[in-house]
Amino acid sequence: MVAMKGVIPTTTPLFLAGLRLLPAGLLVLLAALYLGRSQSISWRGWLWIGAFALVDGALFQGFLAEGLMRTGAGLGSVMIDSQPLAVAILARFLFQEQVGPIGWLGLLMGLVGIALLGLPDDWIFQLLQGQLPVSAASSLVDGLLEHGEWLMLLAALSMAVGTVMIRYVCRYVDPVVATGWHMVLGGLPLFGLSAGFESQPWQNVSAIGWLAIAYATIFGSAIAYGIFFYLAAQGNLTSLSALTFLTPVFALLFSLIILSESLSSLQWIGVGLTLVSIYLINQRERLAAVFSKMSNLTDTKPSTDI
Repeated sequence: MVAMKGVIPTTTPLFLAGLRLLPAGLLVLLAALYLGRSQSISWRGWLWIGAFALVDGALFQGFLAEGLMRTGAGLGSVMIDSQPLAVAILARFLFQEQVGPIGWLGLLMGLVGIALLGLPDDWIFQLLQGQLPVSAASSLVDGLLEHGEWLMLLAALSMAVGTVMIRYVCRYVDPVVATGWHMVLGGLPLFGLSAGFESQPWQNVSAIGWLAIAYATIFGSAIAYGIFFYLAAQGNLTSLSALTFLTPVFALLFSLIILSESLSSLQWIGVGLTLVSIYLINQRERLAAVFSKMSNLTDTKPSTDI
């Protein structure tokens, strides 16, 4: 996030989104070939890869880059990593992954935290006082695609659906190979849109800017995507996606140090609630076992008569 935010004033969002996908996808495909992963893809596999590329590739990176133009790197990272909340709900109904009371509490806290991050502070204060004007709802709808926070939420939803889709994709394609191809195919429409609607996407990028793009492409896309979707094809989706909430900690830290960004008091509360929520979601089974053990000890403790 910080690398992209630093270079985005000198380039265009769709071009940058394409650079995060297509070259990274080629690197992942080369790695899959080197590792001897199966390259066999049926026609159904290509259909799933195409849908995967549209949702998790083009839509996710497109919304992400456009949203980052209108919001800070730290806040943007927190917003984008709200996707585990959607993944938990989808995985519960599609794959019967158990969330449990502690997990649902975490989801609720996360939703409150995201609301504190995405809604204007004055709206929240007015809502708490019961004075939110009717025009606020209209303004919210009118500005849905104009404010970076909401574009980040759309990006998060796209990534959440893509995370769930990998379970279906890997039924027909090796997950690493599917990840590489979905990045290549997802990057093509972004470059096409950039060529049609954006001007001078690379002419003003400095050498430092190209290094930042290379970092975002190699580490933020190729390596991160390859590992994430390889694990998503096998492990618990709710717990795995919950780990991505650790990234805002680093994004906020580096955005404060490097970009001198800041958050309001309510947004800091939102960050705290969001991080606590993901801890509850990721550790729900262990916490449930601890509470159950404590309850059993209380029930079996002998009573004393006075």
